[in-house]
Parts: sequence; C-alpha cells; structure tokens
Amino acid sequence: MQTKFSLRSFSFIGVLGIALMLVLFPIENKSLSFSYSAAVVLITLACWSTSVIPPFLAGLIFFALSTIFHLVEPAILFSGFASTAVWLIVAGFVIGGAISSSGLDKRLASIIAPHLTLSYFRLIFGLVLTAMLLGFIMPSSVGRAIVLIPVGMALAERVGFTSGSNGRRGIAVALAIACNMPSFAVLPANIPNMILAGASETLFNIHFSYIEYLLLHFPILGVIKSMLLVGLVLFIFPDKVVSPTNIKEAYSGSIPTFDNKQQRKVALLLVITLLFWVTDSIHGINSAWIGLTTAIILLLPKWGVLEPKAFNRSVDFGTVIFVAAALGLGALVNTSGIGEYMGQVFSHLLPTSSDNTFLNFMSLSLISTFTGLVTTIPGVPTVLSPMATDFSQLTGFSVPAVLMTQVIGFSTVIFPYQVAPLILAMQLSKESLGSLLKVTLPLAIITILFLMPLDYLWWLTLGWIN
Repeated sequence: MQTKFSLRSFSFIGVLGIALMLVLFPIENKSLSFSYSAAVVLITLACWSTSVIPPFLAGLIFFALSTIFHLVEPAILFSGFASTAVWLIVAGFVIGGAISSSGLDKRLASIIAPHLTLSYFRLIFGLVLTAMLLGFIMPSSVGRAIVLIPVGMALAERVGFTSGSNGRRGIAVALAIACNMPSFAVLPANIPNMILAGASETLFNIHFSYIEYLLLHFPILGVIKSMLLVGLVLFIFPDKVVSPTNIKEAYSGSIPTFDNKQQRKVALLLVITLLFWVTDSIHGINSAWIGLTTAIILLLPKWGVLEPKAFNRSVDFGTVIFVAAALGLGALVNTSGIGEYMGQVFSHLLPTSSDNTFLNFMSLSLISTFTGLVTTIPGVPTVLSPMATDFSQLTGFSVPAVLMTQVIGFSTVIFPYQVAPLILAMQLSKESLGSLLKVTLPLAIITILFLMPLDYLWWLTLGWIN
C-alpha cells in the first residue's frame, strides 16, 4: 500500500513541477494566459487522476485558480452548473434515492434474481447485457445508471455481497461501465456521439445514418468490448454467489406484485420518465428537464415519495461540483487555445505518408483517445472535428472516416474523471472510484492493443478504408 502511495505522490509532484515550469517559463509565442491555463489544467488533471485529494476539492481549486488569474470569463468557467449534464445528475440522485427508499430496487431485484443469481458469471453477464441493450431505447447513460444501479446493488445484497466485497464492487463497476461505454457505438445514446454528429453536419454537411453508425462501431466497441468487460470484472473482482440452490428455491414462487403505495408511485413515474426519455426525438424535451420534473414530483409534500428535507441526503453535491469543474475545464481548454494547440501538435505526430493505412488509423484513434485526457470525453469532438479536413489530407482518409475514428478514441476511457456518468454511477452504488480505475485502465490497454487493430480490419471489410 505504501508503494502505491509513494508512486502516486511521485507522479503528482512531477506534474506539479511541470506546471510550475510553465508558469516560470511560459511557452514561446503564446500569451501568459495560455501557459497559466495549461498549468491549471495539468494540476487539475493530476489531482483527479491520482486522487491525492477528493475530486470535488480539486474542482474547487480549479475554479479558484481560474478566477484568481482571470484565465476565462466566469460566465464560461461556471457554465457547467447551467449544463444539462449537471441537472441530469441532480435529478438522477433524487430518482435513485426514491427507488431505494421506496424498496422498488429490492422488488425489481426479487423479480430478476431467479434468472441471474445462479452464478456470479451469470449475474455479471446478465447485468452487462441488460445495460447494453437498454442503450438502444434510453438515450442517456445517466438515466440507464439511475435505473440499473439500485437494482444491481439490491441483487448484491440478496446474494450476500457486503459493502466493499469483490462481488459488490464487481457489480457496481460492471454496471457503471456497461451503462456508458457500449452505447458510444449507438448514435443517439451518448452526448459525445451527438456532438460529433452535429459538428459533422454543421462543418462538413456530412450526415451519418443510425444503421451506418451502428454497423461501423457496435460489433467491436459494443459487443466485443462488453464481453471483455465481463471477463475483466470476473478476473479483477473474483467472487461467488453463496448457496445458489437456496436462492433459486427462495424465488421459485410467484413473482411479488406491487402492493406498496410508494413503490407504485415510483414505478409509475419511472415508466412515464422512461417513455419521455425514449421519445425525446419526437417531443424535443431534453432528458435533463424530463428527469428534473420527475425529481420535483418525487419531492412534492404529501404526494411525493421523498421528504423535501431528504434532498440534501439524496444529492451528492461533491459529485455535482466535480462534474461542473470537468465541464469548466473543457471550456477553459477550448477558450484558451489549448485545444487548437493540441490539434496542431497532433497533426505533426501523424505519419508523413498516406501509404500506411494501419498506422494512420491507429494514429487518428490514439489522438482522439489522448485528447480526451485533457478535454474530457465530451470535448473530443469539439476540439478535433474542425481539423478533420487537415487530418484527411495528411492521412489520405476520407473526411467521414477521419470523423468516425473519434468514436474509437472517445469510447476508450482511461480515467473515470473523463466521463461524468461513470462518477455518478459509482456514487449511486456507494463504492469507490478506485474500483472503477482497476477496470478502465486495463480495458483501455486491451482496446489499444487488440480492439483498435480489430476495428481496422473491420473498417477494411466494410470499405471505409481503401
């Protein structure tokens, strides 16, 4: 444990040294604000990736440094608090709290327990499959986590997995990732997908169809990656279901009905919320405002399920600050010119010849992956899309192909701070973010070494690369 702490501290101190050098020796031909912004970004990312201090505290430090040194206008810096992502997270905490406090999670768990709790493998595989399929009908990874995390934790409790146990952590990590990563391969299912689609239409008048996008990405990034997720969770968090025979017998009777008034209320509101989420392309109401409306109803005096004073207990404001800071960091990267500077640097890292299509494919995918470390995942298409024409000329790839390599990159998550829904999911499960990192890091390595080359062969088969 001491070795891990020393390595983490050494890494953090090293990044602080680089940040200090940027302040003392600014980058040539760049403004002081640019170098100061780069130093603040490095410090913040070092705090988040090493966890030397709590994520929300690192976020507060980021806000303080950015405002003290006037790096960006406050309206832009704090715009994350007005974003739909933050309000969807607030709504998610309230809805998740209502599901748990009403006992609906335990009732749903009792319904599916006979099918999933016969073995630990079956439990993890079934939950990952459910989360992956839910991505086709629910457009929000936060919404998927809100629905499935309480059920998964109730299942963990029923099979004897206590807090902090391998089994409970495995379920939490499997659901957190499965509610998010596979849906990068489904066009309307995640925010970065939609940002990329919007940028493609606005900048290049390129429209990606649902089926075209799905066929290109889902077989590798959806199906195979989900299978790898199951294998990694079983390997990193090994456990076994206690007395599966007794559990099967306990749930072999009739499925319990909704005889509790509060459970019926929550179930009805959840069904209505899901219907609105699924049909958002028809009515045009953002998922965040749908979730916020549901949260308000759940908190109403007398009719609601949660007492208004329970709001503070339901919402983890540390997570809200962290997510707002992550969004603010992306805004700082864009407005300070760091994003554009990164793009110029990356363009020099691309192969000088367009003959080696595999090397070009890997380079473009890795550029997208590593950009996400600085801009966070939603910022990747914002930073890289305007450079698609330049990248196309350098690699010989078509502009649509260059744009689609971003999906491979921003679906490769290395650290949890890059994706807000992962943070929310782990907070809902009440398990540590460190457990999540134990899977995201090896999954990213496997993706780079094996899935990216496999994707290259798949793209060749489909004719996206000539």
